[in-house]
Amino acid sequence: MTGRVQLALNVNDLAESVAFYTKLFGIGPAKVRPGYANFAIAEPPLKLILMENPGQGGSLNHLGVEVPGTDAVEAEQARLTQAGLASVEERDTTCCYARQDKFWVQGAPNGERWEIYTVLDDSPTFWGQGGGQSWDAVEATLSSAQAGPPQSSQCCCTGQPGEPADARDTTCC
Repeated sequence: MTGRVQLALNVNDLAESVAFYTKLFGIGPAKVRPGYANFAIAEPPLKLILMENPGQGGSLNHLGVEVPGTDAVEAEQARLTQAGLASVEERDTTCCYARQDKFWVQGAPNGERWEIYTVLDDSPTFWGQGGGQSWDAVEATLSSAQAGPPQSSQCCCTGQPGEPADARDTTCC
């Protein structure tokens, strides 16, 4: 698999965290939006996501691997399905201020949330038009999924239009 690892962290204070990670990696964020920032770090290859979730600072939100395109997403999904790891598929979904093709992997031994994804385009909104399911729906799907054909769900980072950023479910992005 080629690409870079993604690490999404919950932070208490976005501005303070952006300042710290800018100093740590010697590069500013690639994208900053309300309650969200990401760093595209070349060395070591890392996509660092900061998600403002007061009271949850310092905890892991989710993990991922960003790959170069949809073909790579599909190849990794086929490979992991063959290895017995079921997945929840999301195509042309909006999450984390980006339109993406991705899937979520089932089977991490300690319940970590892993996504394999590619960014198709930038988005002015954190989540897609009209909301959709929450991470709870994906979690239920992952829990009941059996190894085999991928399941499909539109789930990530959803909320209702006009909903304040701190009220939406960001536990998966």
